Amino acid sequence: MPERAARTVLAFDFGLKRIGVAVGEPELATAHPLPAIAGFADIEKLVAEWRPARLVVGLPVREHGAHPLAGRVERFARRLEGRFKLPVARVDERFTSVEAESRLRGIKRKSIDSVAAQLILEQYFHEAA
Repeated sequence: MPERAARTVLAFDFGLKRIGVAVGEPELATAHPLPAIAGFADIEKLVAEWRPARLVVGLPVREHGAHPLAGRVERFARRLEGRFKLPVARVDERFTSVEAESRLRGIKRKSIDSVAAQLILEQYFHEAA
């Protein structure tokens, strides 16, 4: 069982095939990728295991117009709020997948999704500081 802090945060990089996940502690401003997951059954397990104080979702944003996944991601965030009764922060995830790919050249796509979630969480901590 992982150690749990009262302020643990879980972050998600929503995708149509899988969801990248990261966990972090705001006091230390650290985030670590977890294995990518398939859906809400896996999220329920993570919430039960880590008992986060807050959830963070990467919101796809484009400089000119809406991203095609923006509506689905917002529905995903609202569903998290409703199901888990936790606050859900939305963070601009622009360029996180590109940064994750550059950090993990040659690594499986599943890892890239969770590193993108890690970057989303790091951005959240940076903005909250």
